[in-house]
Amino acid sequence: MSVNRRWTLAARPDGPVKASDFALVSEPFARPVLRMGEVLVRNHLFSVAPTIRNWLNDGGSYRGSIPIGGTIAGMTACEVIASEHADYAVGSRMVAMARWEDLSVVRPDSAAVPPFPVPNDVSFEDAMGLYSPNSLTAYFGLLDVGRPVAGETLVVSGAAGSVGSLVCQIGKVTGCRVIGIAGGAAKCRHLVEVTGVDAAIDYRAENVAGRLAELCPSGIDLFFDNVGGEQLQAAVDNMADHGRIVLCGQISAYDRPGGAPGPSDMMKIVYGRIRMEGFVVGDFVDRASTARERLRQWQAEGRVSVQVDVRRGFERLPDAFVDLFSGGNAGTLLVAA
Repeated sequence: MSVNRRWTLAARPDGPVKASDFALVSEPFARPVLRMGEVLVRNHLFSVAPTIRNWLNDGGSYRGSIPIGGTIAGMTACEVIASEHADYAVGSRMVAMARWEDLSVVRPDSAAVPPFPVPNDVSFEDAMGLYSPNSLTAYFGLLDVGRPVAGETLVVSGAAGSVGSLVCQIGKVTGCRVIGIAGGAAKCRHLVEVTGVDAAIDYRAENVAGRLAELCPSGIDLFFDNVGGEQLQAAVDNMADHGRIVLCGQISAYDRPGGAPGPSDMMKIVYGRIRMEGFVVGDFVDRASTARERLRQWQAEGRVSVQVDVRRGFERLPDAFVDLFSGGNAGTLLVAA
């Protein structure tokens, strides 16, 4: 009989998330009798995503919360080892919403995020980097919600993260002037030299509102926000009339009781005729295959790429997750089992 390791929620985070909020459980695993439509997968690579933080709170999110003692959920790159689903044969590979454990039962037809196959010529790391829900979030959030126009100025917070860095690159594909906000000189240098933004702002060392005023004398046409709080306020203070703000995430608020403050003067948005819109990537899953094909084409043309930060060892999942909120990662943060 094999052993299944899994990371569970030991305690609800009180303030910043800590590794001690998680507990590692190892238990004998008897292969289950699968129902029709189910597959058993072995998880090889785990996505460490900020949205998981919402699921740890008692109130949860639109997807609910993980109970104390419950196994942490997240996207994984996995291999099918048993199947009662016609579309997923034993030996096939996919990216799916599973759990932080060695072995998971997945129900593809009822999954909030439908699994997608990983072609044999695509590595798990590339699949989790360029074709994952994070990439779909960047793609649909910018193109469908933000609707960029060539020549506009696009500003992206959390620009060195998995979503933000791809938003920056897609922004360049669409012909925008792109400014990225990130924490630390190394990340800002990478944004300019590798990601290809026109300018980067280090929120740890610079006054964000002041730098935006210098870099965007005619105002910001489009702001893609992954952070919220003070950075959202700085953008609102510098928006052009009829500008758009895409609300993707609020990573500055996830570890703060009561959340981060929003814009202090909403009349700026009224007088500026500014549109603010939030979204969830699940609204666009019916078009996911088209988006992935377009991303694959842009990658082949050298127009977009994804930086991945891979940590080795299943036991490192909680520490990697904590790093995510201190800016200790570079690009898409993954943990290999």
